[in-house]
This record gives sequence, structure tokens and C-alpha cells, in this order.
Amino acid sequence: MSDACNVPGLSVPRSRFPAPERDLTETQAESRIVLAGGCFWCVEAVLVALEGVISVESGYAGGAADTANYQAVCSGTTGHAEVVDVHYDPAKISLGDLLRVFFSVAHDPTQLNRQGNDIGTQYRSAVFFETDAQKQMVEAYIGQLDAAGVYPDPIATQLEPLSAFYPAEANHQNFAARNPWQPYIMAVAAPKMEKLASTWPDRLKPEFSQDDPDPS
Repeated sequence: MSDACNVPGLSVPRSRFPAPERDLTETQAESRIVLAGGCFWCVEAVLVALEGVISVESGYAGGAADTANYQAVCSGTTGHAEVVDVHYDPAKISLGDLLRVFFSVAHDPTQLNRQGNDIGTQYRSAVFFETDAQKQMVEAYIGQLDAAGVYPDPIATQLEPLSAFYPAEANHQNFAARNPWQPYIMAVAAPKMEKLASTWPDRLKPEFSQDDPDPS
């Protein structure tokens, strides 16, 4: 991963990201969505901080089992994307709520096969869906954001069926929290976390809240 990257959403206020007109109605105790938005270290760091998120695991999706390892995926030739497997309580946070943060803070959805200086299909913007209901809801929300002109460029996020999720190696799990002074984390993940705290303070778990938040 490169040592520098743009920080998505910093110039786009929360008010520009409308709630989905069409959200999922889920009654189960735990739901799941797999998201790709560049470096999984950074996407994991953002989403794990949200109230209602039960767990976030970094991994790979989109390719075969025998190439689901960091060295192979970094070649950009395996079909895999770096992803996060998000499990959440829909009674506390909906899929629509997760997507608002994913599209506004976790990454730049107008970039397809890159995030800033991280370039390659392994860094693509994608939602890996398990059900038609998920697919239809995400498609509708992307259309809503494009129609609202949230970004100057159209959203490039791909929708892909989830055939399998492969957990990443142990050293990639919870990486940002374990390595706060690592240069990439300081340059990329930390500004996203600051944006998350200032823009979505009401969505944070207590341990991630900051004093005197200033929503924009």
C-alpha cells in the first residue's frame, strides 16, 4: 500500500448524504454485508467504530481460494478485492446507515480501481451482495446519490455477488488500532477517523466518541 492517499468526503458535508429512500427491513439479530473500498485497514477502522456494528473482519473476495493471500492479491491479477466482512445488528444500524458512512467517509466511491495512490483492481470500490434485496437496495441508493449530485463525478462502485469471503492473515486484522503510528495509518486512516467523529458523532460507539464534535 502506498504511503499517501486522498481522503474522501472531507469537502462533502453530512447534509449532502441523504438517508436512503429505500432501506432494508431486517428482523434478524445479525446481518452481514461485504464491502470493498481500497485498503482494508482503513475501511475496517471506520466501520468498526459504528454503534450497532458487531464485528468487522478484513479479507479478500472476488477470486479463488488458492490466491486469497496478501502477496498474491497485491499483484492485482487474482480478481480479488481487499474487503471487509461487516456483521451488524439491524435493530441498531441499518444497511442504509452503513452505506451512508461507507460512501461518505470510508472511501471515494467515484474511483473504481484505485483509492488515491493505491492503484489496481484489488483496491476497487465494490459491494459484494448475498441477496437480491441487498443488491436492489444498494443500486437504488447509488442512483439516489448520483441524482442528488453528491459528488461531481458518478459513483463507480461495482455490485458483485459474494461467492466466498476469505479472511486475511492475522496481522491485517484490527491493523489501524494496533498500529496507530504506522505512516500509512497516520496519513490515510487517521484523517478518515477524524472525519467520521466530526461528521457522524451520533453514530459512534461510546469508546470512539470525541469531546465537542462539530458535525458538518
